[in-house]
Amino acid sequence: MEKWIQTALDIGFDRAAPCDVSTLKPMVEVREMCRADKCQAYNKNWTCPPNCGTLEECAAKIQQYQNGILLQTVGHMTKTIDSRCYRETGERHMENFLNMAKIIRKEYPNALCLGAGGCRVCKKCAFPEPCRFPEQAYSSMEGYGLFVTQVCRDNGVPYYYGERTIAYSACILF
Repeated sequence: MEKWIQTALDIGFDRAAPCDVSTLKPMVEVREMCRADKCQAYNKNWTCPPNCGTLEECAAKIQQYQNGILLQTVGHMTKTIDSRCYRETGERHMENFLNMAKIIRKEYPNALCLGAGGCRVCKKCAFPEPCRFPEQAYSSMEGYGLFVTQVCRDNGVPYYYGERTIAYSACILF
């Protein structure tokens, strides 16, 4: 695990910690937030609900893994609402996440990579046509029904880093 934590930090994540797979409990309430479609990806993307599987299927998939790593990128805003910070931190997190997924999948080809927000491998998802890059595609933690704040808490990782901060979280199971 230390190898993967150091790899994540070297890639550029601000925080990396072991993630106890037994703490990952998909919740109906989180999936219902997806159904509200505020991100406009519900049933429009292969890796978002309902296309990523039922909660039961997601839970069963999670339980196939013994190890996990929780990854975070933290941004520091210059003002109370800082769109630029949100965007730049999100982009940095996504770049680091895709790099980490690529590296870990070399050793664990079936690793389950759960990002912050829906899959962004393609600018526009091919849905309903077949996924163009299924080996790179990933679902979000929320899409799998995971309450990110609770996952962080259960694994001893802060979710809130103070005023004028934003944290993006992801996990990879292997």
